[in-house]
Amino acid sequence: MPFLYVRVVKAKRASAESNGPSYAKLVIGTHSIKTKNQTDKDWDQVFAFDKEGLNSSSLEVSVWTEEKKENEEAVENCLGTVAFDLQEVPKRVPPDSPLAPQWYSLESEKSPGNDVMLAVWIGTQADEAFQEAWQSDSGGLIPETRAKVYLSPKLWYLRLTVIQTQDLQLGSGSEPKVRSPELYVKGQLGAQVFKTGRTSVGLSPSSSANPTWNEDLVFVAAEPFEPFLVVTVEDVTNWCAVGHAKIQMSSIERRIDDRAEPKSRWFNLVCDENKPYAGRIHVKVCLEGGYHVLDEAAHVTSDVRAAAKQLAKSPIGLLEVGIRGATNLLPVKTKDGTRGTTDAYVVAKYGPKWVRTRTILDRFNPRWNEQYTWDVYDPCTVLTIGVFDNGRYKCDESGKPGKDIRVGKIRVRLSTLDTNRVYLNSYSLTVLLPGGAKKMGEIEIAVRFSCSSWLSLIQAYTSPMLPRMHYLRPLSPPQQDILRHTAMRVVTARLARSEPPLGQEVVQYMIDSDTHVWSMRRSKANWFRVVGCLTRAATLARWLDGIRTWVHPPTTILVHVLLIAIVLCPHLVLPTVFMYAFLIIALRFRYRQRGPLNMDPRLSYVDVVGPDELDEEFDGFPTARSPDLVRIRYDRLRALAGRAQTLLGDVAAQGERLEALFNWRDPRATGIFVVFCLIASLVFYVVPFKVFVLGCGFYYLRHPRFRDDMPSVPMNFVRRLPSLSDQIL
Repeated sequence: MPFLYVRVVKAKRASAESNGPSYAKLVIGTHSIKTKNQTDKDWDQVFAFDKEGLNSSSLEVSVWTEEKKENEEAVENCLGTVAFDLQEVPKRVPPDSPLAPQWYSLESEKSPGNDVMLAVWIGTQADEAFQEAWQSDSGGLIPETRAKVYLSPKLWYLRLTVIQTQDLQLGSGSEPKVRSPELYVKGQLGAQVFKTGRTSVGLSPSSSANPTWNEDLVFVAAEPFEPFLVVTVEDVTNWCAVGHAKIQMSSIERRIDDRAEPKSRWFNLVCDENKPYAGRIHVKVCLEGGYHVLDEAAHVTSDVRAAAKQLAKSPIGLLEVGIRGATNLLPVKTKDGTRGTTDAYVVAKYGPKWVRTRTILDRFNPRWNEQYTWDVYDPCTVLTIGVFDNGRYKCDESGKPGKDIRVGKIRVRLSTLDTNRVYLNSYSLTVLLPGGAKKMGEIEIAVRFSCSSWLSLIQAYTSPMLPRMHYLRPLSPPQQDILRHTAMRVVTARLARSEPPLGQEVVQYMIDSDTHVWSMRRSKANWFRVVGCLTRAATLARWLDGIRTWVHPPTTILVHVLLIAIVLCPHLVLPTVFMYAFLIIALRFRYRQRGPLNMDPRLSYVDVVGPDELDEEFDGFPTARSPDLVRIRYDRLRALAGRAQTLLGDVAAQGERLEALFNWRDPRATGIFVVFCLIASLVFYVVPFKVFVLGCGFYYLRHPRFRDDMPSVPMNFVRRLPSLSDQIL
């Protein structure tokens, strides 16, 4: 993108009588901007004007001074003006050295002899002066509109194993002997609080004077770490704390696998100033470096590396993303209460690196032309790109910054890209609003995934997705969900503390932090995804049924011939199957998808959900709707859950019927099956297996005139087997 750069350094006055503050003024058509007022210092400021937005072919630079009269009124005097023809301005392309500023004489009839030092050139946003320059299309020198790179904090799992406590000071006098208090241990790291189960302490045989837990509490720790991990023993009976201990995070050891067990440590419990010793607690604590801390939704994972540096792998490729521009953006807010406007910027996330383009103010067809790169460690990862309207560079009446508005986002899975090929595509931006899906415009993105070693790329497909510790000591699914949402909150809070901040609404939208919330639309989409996956199987079943019922007799006769060939030459079955698979898949290469896919509104079912279902999806947790509306939604959810409950019961019944066949729950049915197994063993001993396969095949493909319309004997037998449905209350 071409920019007109003007660097104003300083001015030299002919007469030293006036020492008041001075400033320079730049005018290009309707564009006008001033430098800072300086008395003795140089200005040394750079101004970058978007060349496409200029409406004049000449640049005028004038120098002005301010003088105060006796009545305290400030009078501005012009020291002169110098004009430049923009068609004669030289071009500079990095890595050329910066253009040296020169002295130019200011033309003035009142005060001749004044000079100004400046440099004028035409460059691009790759110029070294661009980042610190005043930018005409980004609002000048506003920090919130500049391009920035953010890094997510490095996350670790912190494992606290609570073993036992000893010598607890639970009360005074004979109070501990009378009652049997229930205790639990609470661990707190920053805002994270996790608790163990409850255990009793007392004189009963089932309880112990030194309660033991042997439970693991897992936290998410972000560098730089919190100063202390606080461990507290609490009494449920009195709802009071028995004592607490502070463990310094700097003293906690780190491990990269399960071979080195962390050492157990004793810590004294402190209650208050009057009770400096309340017992002691035995714990193990370590930072788990062998795990990858899951901080994204599973379907948008962009990084799977372990936390420890010792387990770091070398990158297998490079991802280059060019954010070119957007077209036909819709207005998302009003400017001056008269017309709509959009101040758009783009956020791209891959791995721990977030990039944010500069904000282009008040344009519906913004052009960024910014390029960023990431190291790729796994090809089966996802790049997420979102477009937002900047609402934080302006504050409201109370002085609080506004919130950024989502315009839309796209995702690109790297495994769907050909290596070393540039994809230049325009993607539709669709955002889901309470009123329904809305197309907000299009974004033009260039993507290239380069890989120098095919061997390392193919090897990545054969290696596990997650680090080794996830398989040696796996976390339970409920624990994974809790830790994932905890990590999301930690990343959101850290990025919101950057300057300028990356808003909470931006981070949550990029990492899909709300995928666990109930949504009728997502449920429908997932249901039809399952149906779509079963469509191929249903098509195959219909094809087999057509052959079986002689819909097309020549095909059925060919299947008879194929059956005879399989029986006579069984060693050719697998080679033939794999050869057919090779030919079919190789022929489909011509019809492959040429470019990376975007999010599909039809697949997301955004057009077939009602306003009430969308309102339910955008409702917070807990709900903020009226009790009557919640009752209606609850009844609807109960109706859907009733059908799902029936479906789950039917699926479970089929497995229980087969299990009952071997457990003698129905003695007569199992007896019949036992006799059948005995007869079948004798028959199969006498009859060759080839003859059996041929006979079963011919029987299955028999002509419809030899068929019965009623269900078969095996089907009747299986349906009569008992399930556990009758034992459920």
